[in-house]
Amino acid sequence: MSSRFAGRVVLVTGAGSVGPGWGNGRAIAVGFAREGATVIGLDRNPESMAETAERIAEAGGRFEARQGNVTDSQAVAALVADIAARHGRIDVLVNNVGGSAAGGPVEMAEEVWDTQIDTNLKSVFLTCKHVIPVMQQGGGGAIVNLASTSGIRWTGAAQVAYAASKAGVIQLSRVVAIQYAAQGIRVNTVVPGQMHTPMVEVRLAGQRAGGDVQALLAQRLARIPLGFAGDGRDTANAVLFLASEEARFITGTELVVDGGMSVRCG
Repeated sequence: MSSRFAGRVVLVTGAGSVGPGWGNGRAIAVGFAREGATVIGLDRNPESMAETAERIAEAGGRFEARQGNVTDSQAVAALVADIAARHGRIDVLVNNVGGSAAGGPVEMAEEVWDTQIDTNLKSVFLTCKHVIPVMQQGGGGAIVNLASTSGIRWTGAAQVAYAASKAGVIQLSRVVAIQYAAQGIRVNTVVPGQMHTPMVEVRLAGQRAGGDVQALLAQRLARIPLGFAGDGRDTANAVLFLASEEARFITGTELVVDGGMSVRCG
């Protein structure tokens, strides 16, 4: 086990996964634990974190599973206060909660728009609101927010609320990075592309390919210049780098993890 994050307390939201395998949140939580951190994993579905906990236990890491809703300010405040009371610090915050919904402004229901903004953007605002004071008291920290290439490019489907909210995550991160830079709090964004995570089989294939997983995978793969699909471990590697001392001079920026997709023309 590496000791890159030994003694650090890391909060990862969305630390479960909708199915077996390497979802982003699971891979991030396992990655930090393997490198010595105490990881607090938050998910609204505690059962989704069972495999996360198993993988961390196999690696000899430390993991605490918590259930909660990151769109509820009181719930987030209570969680953060409890972590601070138990551990005395929060060194790293990773905002991984998110999800997409199909549709443009005409066909998308207003309540779907509202839910997307709350889930993908308000959640980041609320965790920053409550975690940053703890980081200030501890002398600094690192925040890594997950956006999406949908927040910077058209990625093959109309999903206007998802695209807008993920673009919002990027700019929120930039603003917060500058506001708190002098206090030793770095804020960066990882921008994953079309990764092959459990979400593809469980949700996206039904939304976009009539349930045909292989057809959806082929469509997504055709957009990736490197010729293979990354998974949650590739996202996790980027997150761990940005949270580490190796990135001590990096703040207010984005690391795109998409196999070259977002810079390809056509």
